[in-house]
Formats: sequence, C-alpha cells, structure tokens
Amino acid sequence: MKVLVANRGEIACRVLRALREMGLPSVAVVAAGEEDEPHADLASEIVMVPGPEAYLDPAAMVAAARRSGAQAVHPGYGFLSQSAAFARACRDAGIVFIGPPPEAMAALGDKRAARRTAEGLGIPVLPGAREVDAPAAAEQAAARVGYPVLLKAAGGGGGRGMRRVERADEMPEAFESARREAAAAFGDDRLLLEKYLSPARHVEVQILADGREAVAVGERECSLQRRYQKVIEEAPCAALSERARQEMFEAAVKLARAVGYRSAGTVEFLVGSDGRAWFLEVNTRLQVEHPVTELVTGIDLVRAQIELAQGARLPSPAAPRGHAIEARLNAEDPYRGFLPQTGKILGLHFPHRPGLRVDAGIREGSRVGTRYDPLLAKLVAWGKDRETARRRLIEALRETVLLGVVTNLSFLLSVLESDVFVRGETFTTTLEAAAWPEPPVPPEAAEAARRVLAAPSGEAGGGPSDLHSPWATMGPFRVGS
Repeated sequence: MKVLVANRGEIACRVLRALREMGLPSVAVVAAGEEDEPHADLASEIVMVPGPEAYLDPAAMVAAARRSGAQAVHPGYGFLSQSAAFARACRDAGIVFIGPPPEAMAALGDKRAARRTAEGLGIPVLPGAREVDAPAAAEQAAARVGYPVLLKAAGGGGGRGMRRVERADEMPEAFESARREAAAAFGDDRLLLEKYLSPARHVEVQILADGREAVAVGERECSLQRRYQKVIEEAPCAALSERARQEMFEAAVKLARAVGYRSAGTVEFLVGSDGRAWFLEVNTRLQVEHPVTELVTGIDLVRAQIELAQGARLPSPAAPRGHAIEARLNAEDPYRGFLPQTGKILGLHFPHRPGLRVDAGIREGSRVGTRYDPLLAKLVAWGKDRETARRRLIEALRETVLLGVVTNLSFLLSVLESDVFVRGETFTTTLEAAAWPEPPVPPEAAEAARRVLAAPSGEAGGGPSDLHSPWATMGPFRVGS
C-alpha cells in the first residue's frame, strides 16, 4: 500500500519514518520552495502541489494522491486531519483515509455534536449550552451557569475562537470577537458556551478503535498551556485517583463505540480540585503529544493507525511503565508576548542519550516563516519515575543548540525547573498566572552573536562542513543555561 502523507514538518517526518519501518512506499507532499525540507528526503517519492494553500484543500490533496498512485492518505495532525469532508473525498475517490470514518469524525469532531453525544451517553459534561448563536443567547446561558464562562468555536480547536468571559458586560464584544476568529480559522462561526472551571487539570485519554471495539491506551496531563496552546505534556498524570482514571477510560471507550470510531483519537477532560472529571471534547486525529504515550506504553500509535486502516485487530495495551515528559520547542519569543519568530536556522544540535526522543522537521539551512505553526521540534524524555524524566529533559534542553531563530527554549527550562512543576502542581492557569522573567544572555551566546555580526557575509553557518563558520571555533556551549 503506497501512502501519501498530506502534511509537512515534524509530523510528516514522524509518519514517513513509520512507513519506512513498515516497508511501505510513501509519497511526500511538497509545495513550491519546500523541495529541500527534511520530509521530502524521507519519502520514496514526492509530489508537487502549487503552494502552501494546498495543505488545506481536500481536492488538491486527493488530486496529488491520484497523480502519485497512492492508495492511502495519512493526514498527520492539523491541516485536513479533522476534516470530515476530506475523509469523505478520499473514500469517494477509492483512497483509504488513515483516520476515522467521516461519519464518526462529524459526530465527535464537532464540539456541539460531541457534547450532545456525551450527554446522551450519561457522561458528565460541564454546565453550559450547545448552541449560542447570538450574544443574547450567550448571556442567558451564562446567567444560568454563572460567570466566568468560556466561549468556544464548535468547529475548531487549538484555542482559536475561544474567549473567557468574566462578566455580563464583556459578553457582546467577546462573542463577536470569538465568532470572527472562528470564521477566519475554520470557516465556521458557530459557538458553544461552558462554565469556566478553575483550578483544573487538563487530562486526555488516548484511544484506539477498530470500528466496533475500542481500548484506552493511557492518559496524558496537558495542563501547562498558554492561550490554550499546550507547552509541556506528560504521561501518566501525576495527580489522578485510580477511580477518576477508570471513569475517564470507560467514558472514552463508550464514546468511541457509540459512533463506530476507527483509528487513533483523544478524548479530553477537565479534572477539578475535587477530583471529578468533566468531558470536554474529542480530537479525531493523532495528537502532537502522542510520543509521551508511546514511551510509557511501547505502542507505536502511527503504526497502529496504519494497521487498523488495513483491518488489523486492536492491540492489547500493557500497563504504563515509567514516566515521560514532552517539551515543545517553538519559534517564538516568550519574553515579548510569544511573538512568532522567523529566520534561517544557522546552527542546530540535538543531544543523543538513552531515554531521549527528538521529533523534528528542521535542519541547518531550513527557513522558518510565519505561514505555518511555530513548532520546530519536540524533545521527549522517559525515566523510571517523573523526577528522572524531568532531569533528563532539562539536561537535553541545555545541550540543545539552535542558532539563527529565537525560540522558547529558556522558557521551557524555567518551567521544568520551577517549584510548581517539581511538586506536580500544574493547572490550566499555572503558566499565565506567574511571571517568567527573561534570564540573562550567557556570555558564550553573546560572543557567538558578535562573531555573526562580524562575519563578512552577514550570515554564518552553512552546515558542519563549513570550516570558515564562526560557530566552528566556539565548541559546544549551552543555550538557556
């Protein structure tokens, strides 16, 4: 089975490596100007698309699959991964979509529909309203459940189209702002409303399903978020009663069975200070943070997705072993409002050590722009216990060198070394409630910057074979130490 990977960057590399291990021929999608990107090198062949907009165009991706002779499509995450229309277009074209059926995607991927399904199954959902199509309806619902409340886009995720509303007089502006952003991001301005729960932990359950049965493959804690964007994730959850864990597992499996779900998916919950879990939503795709589950369970989730699409039986998940923590390395300046950063990657070094996994889609010479998500790489550490994994990840980040583009590396170190993270007291408000001051620039980094500015070309680097690179005389140094 030849598989087209309808994505780019880190997740395309991840899926393409799985296909190589399985001995399956693969096709990378390459937009103009991306011919030298790492995902193009990992595929058996490439297929060109006119431009970056093709990643969001179901017809363009189906056409690319047909041109390449691919029999299946893996969507990765983001872009078209949760598009029921894309899954349906693949099926209509006789192409296997490595993901859930479009009907299951529509039933669970849409937040209004998922909430309705959960309510029908008796799964606890936060007080709120599924349909708020005008400010007045939102105000009535908020008055009923009590402020603060959260407005959420029904057809999207990732924090887009989401607003917290503290008081009634804030509602009209928040409603219009959320609706505009939802329409721009997802082409769908429908909203729903939920009671804002705080303090709370964000805990999600990984599921696998074959269209009839489903299994829960452990949980992840993803409470450390900024503007509803996850920053650090771990598995298992450091503070979860066995009763709450089993209740979430049972609810997740019940949802998957109810809609005939097939493939991998994630059911998300909020866990309040009383330990009670509330259903939030379902992500009908692979998650960015899936490696932490893979490291503690030994299950290759991408391989499982492909095998389930081929009709394989469900794997039997073993009890989690040890602890895993993932940090997202982003091209953004955490000390200037997390402003996205651009530029050419002039130097790049990731450490190699037992218990460490690096998923990346960049190399020296790669150009980082603002068109795509700022995620550059994920560093994931495993240990026999949480503290071992934490120490291992800190040391790995200290050994990581990425020059030419500002990243959030120092911020990640500050969070991992903070007392609240050490104690496992992480909630959805933890990052935004605290100040994270900018650390001083290490003298080695200042010297490196001075050499770059003094270089005749004005641009250093060029790869490890560049003997004239100013970095060659620096030796290893630590960024963010």
